[in-house]
Amino acid sequence: MASFFSRKPDLAIDFGTANLRVIRRDEGVVFDEPSLCCFSKSGVAPGLIAAGMSAQAMVDRTTGNLEIKRPLRRGVLQDIDSARELLRYAVPKALGRKRSGPVRTVIGVPADATMAERSALLTAARDAGIGSVRLVAEPFAAAIGAGLPVSAATGTMLVECGAGTTEVAVLSLGGICLTRSVRIGGASLDQAIADSLHFRHKFLIGDTTAERVKQDYVAQRQTRPGAAGTIAVKGRSLTSGMPTTIDISLKELDTVVGRHVGEIVEVVLDVLGGTSPELSQDIHNHGIVLTGGSAVVPLIRSMLEDATGLRVVAADTPAQCVPNGLHQMLLH
Repeated sequence: MASFFSRKPDLAIDFGTANLRVIRRDEGVVFDEPSLCCFSKSGVAPGLIAAGMSAQAMVDRTTGNLEIKRPLRRGVLQDIDSARELLRYAVPKALGRKRSGPVRTVIGVPADATMAERSALLTAARDAGIGSVRLVAEPFAAAIGAGLPVSAATGTMLVECGAGTTEVAVLSLGGICLTRSVRIGGASLDQAIADSLHFRHKFLIGDTTAERVKQDYVAQRQTRPGAAGTIAVKGRSLTSGMPTTIDISLKELDTVVGRHVGEIVEVVLDVLGGTSPELSQDIHNHGIVLTGGSAVVPLIRSMLEDATGLRVVAADTPAQCVPNGLHQMLLH
């Protein structure tokens, strides 16, 4: 870190598909809000109306001259303008005071982000007034935050389950030996739930409701794995055109989640198939560690264990592994 910056960085940023977190060296996470912006379309150029929590309250409730934008989709930057405005909103709030001079920042990115994707993020950060930026692979930060021995001469496999992308990485001797990703995560599972209700029940729900259904499903499956039950869902019937409530069975949601997790399992098997014999032995001894907010989704652990024969465990507070790892990088 010292070789890149003349002094230690001021901030670290976990810029996720679902949330943007800003970390200060002296305090840890000081900003954690949804990665959302609301723009007005009434002027010549779009004008920012709200960001973060304020924009979250507007989702699925905007009028025709307002537009909600998410800077990242499937883990990578898709809208430089909204990314710039969200950073302009978040960084001053995180600093909490006026600052003279540029801000030195570490920002997490997917390990397999292309040069174009990295360049776009650097452009957004520069346009937001951030000075020097260093990009850090998110699986590496997650491994540090999970307390894994990333510097040791032993192989560790980690599955970082984010909102927009799921990354599988094998780490050893302070670096990433092998990585693969699939551009699915908690957000795509929300969409899969909404699509299932649409096609199977002719029933429409919004993004916020889909996420709530997922959270209710996770809560019920954590306490009653495999049990029968239903979740009440409010939305609009395409048959009657009226608002109504229907009950969706947990078994039906098991099928939706199973298809989602199956894609993650395929990537893990692909990485295991390309891992060297010595690293494979280490992984066999230590198992697989799950990090990220979507690590709590039911079936991930059991389906991975069934497919690989390896022990699979979730890190403590998996959603905080990336910001915790970035914080540790600021300290050392």
